[in-house]
Amino acid sequence: MELTEVMRTRHMVRSFSGRPVPDTILTKIVAAAAAAPSAGNADGWEAVVLVGPAETALFWEATTTADWRATSPRWPGLSRAPVVVAVFVNPGAYVARYAEPDKVASGLGTGPDAWPIPYWLVDGGFAVLLMLLAAVDVGLGACFLGNFRGESELRSALDVGDESRYLGAVLIGEGDGLDTPSASARRGRRDPASAVRRLTSPPPPSSPPSPPPSPSLSSSSSSEDTIGADVWS
Repeated sequence: MELTEVMRTRHMVRSFSGRPVPDTILTKIVAAAAAAPSAGNADGWEAVVLVGPAETALFWEATTTADWRATSPRWPGLSRAPVVVAVFVNPGAYVARYAEPDKVASGLGTGPDAWPIPYWLVDGGFAVLLMLLAAVDVGLGACFLGNFRGESELRSALDVGDESRYLGAVLIGEGDGLDTPSASARRGRRDPASAVRRLTSPPPPSSPPSPPPSPSLSSSSSSEDTIGADVWS
């Protein structure tokens, strides 16, 4: 699928059929995240891939409550996601990278508080977006669930160290078309012209060059006339 088509058609899918994702396809989706930009090539993120109900249950038990599961209209569709990819970021990896000789002058190697922007979150977001796009590219649906509760419980369940922060999770699978419409979707999206501006106006488009004269149609047919007709047809 063309990249422009992937971007145009990507949307959050929150209701899944439950059909398993082939390992070859899943590997391709998760591997796409490795191409994400990373500050200083610190690569301070990791993903834990949970496949099948026994594994994904660990995620749901840590990050949701029984009351929510009993009352949320989204729960049945979300629970059928055959794959949950929990994404974690490690601020310490960035601090350590920027304490190395080629980066130490930045002053960012003294600790997380030295960073004006926590780029571990930015890089984790890059990785998540590439997974979302890769899922669309192979004909599957995906959505991102943020970190709202259960971070320490999830780290414990997945054996992730306390030095890492839980960013959120990517759910991947075949959509079943039963998504509950999101209230946010009714807001629509901003027109690019209202979100992006240029400091100066772009120059007017230049006029295209005039085409060369068409071959004469009055002369008898020749190889030259035939070639010209083919070019300008």
